Amino acid sequence: MSLLTSAQQFLSGTRKDSRAKPPCLLSIRSSTSLIVLTVNLAIFTDIFFYALIVPVIPFSLTIQVGVEEDQVQHWTSILLACYSVALFVGSPLAGLYADRTSSRRWPLLIGLVALAASTLLLCFGNSIGLLILGRILQGFSAAVVWSVGCALLVDTMESAVGVAMGYVGISMSVGLLIAPVIGGAVYSAAGYYAVYYIAFGVVGVDILLRLLMIEKKIARTNRVDVEKVGALSPENQDTITQESREANRPQQDSEKRNEAETTANQNQITVAEHTSMRSCLKTLLKSPRILAALWGLVVQAGIMMGFDATLPLFLQNTFAWNSTAAGIFFLAIFLPGFLSPLVGWLSDRYGPKWPSFSGFCLAIPLLVCLRLVTENTIQHKILLGFLLALLGIALAFANVPLMAEITYVIEAKAAEEPGVFGDNGVYGLGYGLFTMAFALGGTIGPLWAGYVVDSAGWGAMTWSIGLWAASGAVPICIWLGGNLKIRGCPDRTATEASTIDR
Repeated sequence: MSLLTSAQQFLSGTRKDSRAKPPCLLSIRSSTSLIVLTVNLAIFTDIFFYALIVPVIPFSLTIQVGVEEDQVQHWTSILLACYSVALFVGSPLAGLYADRTSSRRWPLLIGLVALAASTLLLCFGNSIGLLILGRILQGFSAAVVWSVGCALLVDTMESAVGVAMGYVGISMSVGLLIAPVIGGAVYSAAGYYAVYYIAFGVVGVDILLRLLMIEKKIARTNRVDVEKVGALSPENQDTITQESREANRPQQDSEKRNEAETTANQNQITVAEHTSMRSCLKTLLKSPRILAALWGLVVQAGIMMGFDATLPLFLQNTFAWNSTAAGIFFLAIFLPGFLSPLVGWLSDRYGPKWPSFSGFCLAIPLLVCLRLVTENTIQHKILLGFLLALLGIALAFANVPLMAEITYVIEAKAAEEPGVFGDNGVYGLGYGLFTMAFALGGTIGPLWAGYVVDSAGWGAMTWSIGLWAASGAVPICIWLGGNLKIRGCPDRTATEASTIDR
């Protein structure tokens, strides 16, 4: 029985009662490094699994389900849409649940169960219904990981929010970089099931870290309880009891007189908390800063996913390259993602407006200039690689400050109106909205880019995506990080400006 109790305590990160010993390896399991590693591995696992499985879906339909060749594209589109819909719908729900529960660890574990189930269904499913269910569970798992994981990073990193979001950018880049390469190589060498065995291995490591991790607030509670138990040891208990009686006697009459008033105040606080819970979403969406950040995320995700959908086919048609050679050019886009922590540091230090705005402004001419790549020559190949590398830098500068702005706005609003978001805050909801925006952009981008390429060609697609980037730059310049101050307008006090900006 003691072994079972110890195992339960280790897995839950809590204790059976206040007199029990704290969880094993508490200081390591609650360290900032382990929490950051765990969350970023969870995000990496989601991106890796997505990028690993998507190229294999057509083979799942033909090998496992027996779909006819002329129906493969139709069902592939439906399966991709199921993921996006689940991600879009599940993100705010996961964020709300994370904000209402006492621990963010359990939502992450629930998401992990959904991810494991989706991996099994997609690997062994032999009907369209099972594959659709697998994709829905995969989207729900991604919603939990992104909404709850980003909120947990904010809880852990505190003032270094931009740097934390930079680590998220690295996880995304690494997942997008290596998953297609590994998936293609493993499929060619070992077949269909071997691709999923790689996914099972990554999920297994993710399971281990999520079970090991203990949130800092849970760890602090464990340490406080240990101190209390030590203070109530048998040799000290009699002395403390006598002192407590003498100290509390003068306060008893005062407590009785104030009991009715305290009860009334508690009722008022409870009503206020429930009111703030119902109005959290409305309060966030009334902020122009939040809306500008969310729109910027839609635009940025649309650009990135649009190129995911169109660049491989363009490289194949223009340079007669296979998927392996095309993957080299994707390196040019995703490698600059390793600059993300630096961009996050700049956002923490100087604000999110100008790093993000400069990223979008740099992306606009780069996207338009991609239309100049038209011939199968070494000069055009060098030009394409150069433009894509600069575009990767631009997207890193555009994206990370937008992710950090979610936290900046929530903190500013909570400082302006204490208690407006209740005791638990709304970081989960905020990053649920972020994930919704990313999912929306990830749906619009491939549809837009694919349709324009088919109907008007590569050149028309690149300048149309450039206009799309410009639509994100404008609201970011005006509202992100606070309203743009226009020369010649009447001066405002710092307090007035702060209130209006939020």
